[in-house]
Amino acid sequence: MKVANTVAWIGLLAMTAVILNGFVNGDFGRDGSALLANPWGVVSLVDLYVGFALFSLWIGFREASKLAAVIWIVMMMVLGFFTASLYVILVVRSSRGDWLTFFLGNRKEELVRPWASAESKASP
Repeated sequence: MKVANTVAWIGLLAMTAVILNGFVNGDFGRDGSALLANPWGVVSLVDLYVGFALFSLWIGFREASKLAAVIWIVMMMVLGFFTASLYVILVVRSSRGDWLTFFLGNRKEELVRPWASAESKASP
């Protein structure tokens, strides 16, 4: 869990720095149109949003509240991996070192229970 937490904090700090730099030194309209005019810029954006969508599937899967999931997913689509980094930091904290809780969230009991009962029936 320490590695996940560390990587998430590095990601959050890096994303904060580059987003602030973009707002201070960039021109969204001019820079965005230049990006979209470049075929590799389009590839990068499609790649990025596929990553956002895949990460959002995990958020939607593990969140107990549909409203919370929608809010996190919208934030993901707007703020990108800044949101993902923040989400991982909070999930690491709330999972208290339990990787199954980290990955499965509120679905842990629902998904682990059938395996636990199958193992108890198989044990002598």
